[in-house]
Amino acid sequence: MSVPSAYLGVIIIWSTTPLAILWSSEEVGFVFGLTSRMLIGALLALIVAALLGSGLVWKRRALRAYMAAGLGIYGGMISVYWSAQFIPSGWISVIFGISPIVTALMARLWLDGEHITRSRLFGMLIGLSGLAIMFSTSFTLSAEAVFGVVGMLISVSIHCASAVWIKRINAEIPAIVMTSGGLLFAAPLFLITWLISGASIPAEISMRSLGSIAYLALLGSVLGFALYYYVLSKVDATRVALLTLITPICALALGNMLNNEPLTFEIIVGSLLILSGLATFELSSKVERIRARFLRY
Repeated sequence: MSVPSAYLGVIIIWSTTPLAILWSSEEVGFVFGLTSRMLIGALLALIVAALLGSGLVWKRRALRAYMAAGLGIYGGMISVYWSAQFIPSGWISVIFGISPIVTALMARLWLDGEHITRSRLFGMLIGLSGLAIMFSTSFTLSAEAVFGVVGMLISVSIHCASAVWIKRINAEIPAIVMTSGGLLFAAPLFLITWLISGASIPAEISMRSLGSIAYLALLGSVLGFALYYYVLSKVDATRVALLTLITPICALALGNMLNNEPLTFEIIVGSLLILSGLATFELSSKVERIRARFLRY
């Protein structure tokens, strides 16, 4: 599969995932919706890996990569599902849009990544100003919306740390194997969380909730993570995080059209500032490289 095709697949899946997360949890509780998704996803991933002849690799470096992926999946996803109770689904993707900035900072520390130039710093400030607007807007939605924003920031940090950690380990294993190993590591953590929380199996599950759980298990957990880890293995961690540059717009539109979520002027401005900051952050590094080549000659 080509890297552009994998990019497109991740964009489509990540754009629809926030609304599916909300629908899968609104009637059965976020713990059950998340746990059932991950258990089914882990089973499906193992089956797909076996059918493709890509069994789990049990080398030490691979095990470390599974742990890094599993902890990222567990910490990142449980924060997202918890936050989805308090904020519109489109906000999940918008706030996740700052992940390139967080990834770049972590890559600089752990992977000896690119220097944070003045232009990149300017892009960071633009993005953070948009995030500040989103944060202030949360006060007008409900008293609990602030918790959702904070929870998403925690999720972003965990997700980015996991991506950089996996890149640093460099296990060199197929994407579906990485997905299977990560989900296999994370699944018991979700099950333990479900048991400790005292959640029970719902007596009735609507078709929308059931369909959302199935969609998230098959596409969000298996195909989505497989494509994500495939792209991650081909390009650097910062470029992978730029997938979030497009998905916020799509997620906001879907939330507004399909779930009647608010799309106020402040939300639009905050979202555009975040995306503008990300574009500035990325394009500045390319401009600097072109400039350096020109000056070299």
